[in-house]
Amino acid sequence: MWPFNRKPKEETRSAASGFTAEIIAARESYVSGRRGIAELTATAQACVSMWEGAFALADVSGTDLLDRRSLALMARSVALRGEAVFLIRETGLVPCADWDLRTRDGRPTAYRVSVSEAGGGRTETALAGEVLHIRIGCDPVAPYYGTAPLKRASLTAGMLNAVETALAEVFENAPLGSLIVPFPESPETDLEALGRGFRGRRGRVLLRESVAVSAAGGPTPQSDWKPANVSPDLANAMTAETLAAARESVCTAFGVLPALFASNAQGPLVREAQRHLAGWTLQPIAMLAAEECSDKLGGEVMIDTLRPVQAFDAGGRARALSTIVEALAKAKEAGLAPGAVNDALTLVNWGEGDKAA
Repeated sequence: MWPFNRKPKEETRSAASGFTAEIIAARESYVSGRRGIAELTATAQACVSMWEGAFALADVSGTDLLDRRSLALMARSVALRGEAVFLIRETGLVPCADWDLRTRDGRPTAYRVSVSEAGGGRTETALAGEVLHIRIGCDPVAPYYGTAPLKRASLTAGMLNAVETALAEVFENAPLGSLIVPFPESPETDLEALGRGFRGRRGRVLLRESVAVSAAGGPTPQSDWKPANVSPDLANAMTAETLAAARESVCTAFGVLPALFASNAQGPLVREAQRHLAGWTLQPIAMLAAEECSDKLGGEVMIDTLRPVQAFDAGGRARALSTIVEALAKAKEAGLAPGAVNDALTLVNWGEGDKAA
């Protein structure tokens, strides 16, 4: 038989989400973060931890599948990757390490997901109704993909990474605290041996011989023995100001007020920072996740991050409650009808149907 008459053997190749790709991606993510820029800095990790802690404390109603572990994983994945994918199973939500999807009209219809296991991952294919896909920062060009806060602020993240890397190299290699001391006339070999004794020098440590002597070869004047400092002048390079500005910008990208990390931050400032983070960043993400869960889990799901974090002015709320109760008591004494009371409350956006929230 001729070889070309035989039935060709099917060649099986591993998919992009195979075992080897999972191991490489997991190792790369462990070493350098999702994009390798600023994810492993203390500033970014502090913001991610705040997201993770707030979602772990969130109140969930309408489903039992969203446990605190899944909420914490969701928050961390959304903060670092801009999206989180979970398989819906009877036993709970299964986090996915990698995924690919197909869309129609810009909406996902099917997923191919990779699930990490202790002995090696596995790949599954699931319909969109079997997958929870939470994403933030979507672009109109690709509304089915999310973007992380640091990816949207890549210039700031790159500056923070560059400044911290430069400072690390300076403190590792620069001759901090070293001095150049004038030395009497000696052979060059002796000066080189002495120069190699300096630790942490970058390039060459310059040692000069004392030449300011009298014509008759007398002793060196006292002013010629003044040492010279070789420590780099970081103040004129404005590294502290640049580093502080980059850190504040990264905090702002995560929705965290930079003043929260100030050394002189007081209680009211911390409370306002918590309210800002929960009200403008975390709760909108929680509402997006709740809407996705309501569509996929078949029930009305609500996720509240405001109450557990106590992101409100307790004293102000107490005074507002006292004022409202006093106003209702006076309205009852005056004999006002409930409709008239609601109309009055609507004027200040407190009544039913005022469309203020």
